[in-house]
Amino acid sequence: MAVSEPVRALLTSFDARQPAALARAVSIVENHRPGFDELLAALHPRLGRSRRIGLTGPPGAGKSTLSTGLTAAYRAAGLTVGVVAVDPTSPFTGGALLGDRIRMESVALDPGVFIRSMATRGSLGGLAATTREVADVLDGFGFDRIIIETVGVGQSELDIARMADTSVVALVPESGDSIQTLKAGLMEIADIFVINKADRPGADRLKHEVELMLGLRMGHAFRSIPAHHGVELRTTNPARMARKAAETEADHWTPPVLPTVGVKGEGIHDLIGAIDRHFAYLERTGELRARRRQRLRERVVEVVEDRVRARLWRDDMTNAWIEERLPELESGALTPFAAADALLERSGDLLTRGRT
Repeated sequence: MAVSEPVRALLTSFDARQPAALARAVSIVENHRPGFDELLAALHPRLGRSRRIGLTGPPGAGKSTLSTGLTAAYRAAGLTVGVVAVDPTSPFTGGALLGDRIRMESVALDPGVFIRSMATRGSLGGLAATTREVADVLDGFGFDRIIIETVGVGQSELDIARMADTSVVALVPESGDSIQTLKAGLMEIADIFVINKADRPGADRLKHEVELMLGLRMGHAFRSIPAHHGVELRTTNPARMARKAAETEADHWTPPVLPTVGVKGEGIHDLIGAIDRHFAYLERTGELRARRRQRLRERVVEVVEDRVRARLWRDDMTNAWIEERLPELESGALTPFAAADALLERSGDLLTRGRT
């Protein structure tokens, strides 16, 4: 793909590791300014060197505090860190506080750290629409670790599992009872669970409940149980078996459940150890390559969908064609499905022609 002169000049500064060039590249990609696709295409061959760590969980779980702790620990180990922190956009004003940089002020000025706050701009799933692309820019810049912190919207926040190598779900003792831990969705995407603010009452109980859920879901509860109704629960405790599997089993991954107190830095090194073990497991089993291949596939699908949508709905003739068929749709003589098929058939040239 040909690279325009402005993008070539930016890449020269980018390759010289100038922070201003990195910030400008991120802004171009985040806002889809002219040349963003050229820039991403130039960076694509460099991708895959960074480890991407997703951090999600309900609001108030201390995600920014954990991000700060992870960043500080990685910097102490000599690793560079890029942080993408997503904040919710107001449905009324369209604005966003973007307060994660404020919460992470203790590491924000470190030259080995780059923090980018992003607004969701109406995107669902806990991330902004261009979060993946911004992470690609940080990867292309050469950061050792990329931490992606989601907005914290609840159990529909699943996009992070498709973007990160390792997904960390942070909970707090107030997150809910045992029924809450058994819900599908958010609880199923975790590679690692963190019980943050573990110095509060109820932390041990929540840890036990999550481990119990893991034992039941992953089959550890029944792996060694005899095929009759006489079961000694003291020796087949699902939570205990899940905890043991997380500590010892190497042929498959059982998410560990780790207590942390983010504001005090307690448990951060245990969390980093678990992230490293999970990455080693991914490499050993081939799951890392599988996840990253799937990520590339999904990226192609996203680009196609975006470009098809843009070509169709920015075309005046297409919109006029739909307007002409509204009376038939209103009367029931034409169904939306038939109209869609007809629209796609007549739009073949529009969808396949070269970019203008």
